[in-house]
Amino acid sequence: MSAAQDKKFFDTFLLVLGVLIAIAIGLLALARMIGANTQERHVLEDPAYSATVSERIAPMAKVAVAGQDNSALAPSQPEPAVAESKDLPGEQVYNMACVACHGAGVAGAPKFGDAAAWAPRIAKGMDVLRKHSIEGFQGDAGFMPAKGGRVDLSDQSVLNALDYMVEAAK
Repeated sequence: MSAAQDKKFFDTFLLVLGVLIAIAIGLLALARMIGANTQERHVLEDPAYSATVSERIAPMAKVAVAGQDNSALAPSQPEPAVAESKDLPGEQVYNMACVACHGAGVAGAPKFGDAAAWAPRIAKGMDVLRKHSIEGFQGDAGFMPAKGGRVDLSDQSVLNALDYMVEAAK
């Protein structure tokens, strides 16, 4: 009797497994069909997508014709240069830019408030620290990009952040 029960269990198990696989395949096919129909419409109706396509297929050059209005062919005016940012307080600059490296000690950066890591740097003098924070520095302990990689910050903003970090390390 045991062999007959095992066969019945095995047959029932395979039947249930087959039904579940068939349902899964059916759901997958239905999801792909619905996704293909809705995504395609959404993408084609998206104004940003349409603008991108129009930009890609626009002619590379335009021809000026004598005797016609060619004012649309005038070169565009360059955008004004980004004005240097105003002087920001040290804590704000630290939280905005410096925390990326000095918060976790990335690339050998001394962690904020770690007096032991800051001590050898402070010992070199504030003038050296100021120069390295503005111009950047690469030493044995790590790498400091110019202005911490934020060239949009004013020199004074970077110095304010340096003073903030040095005060926290004392």
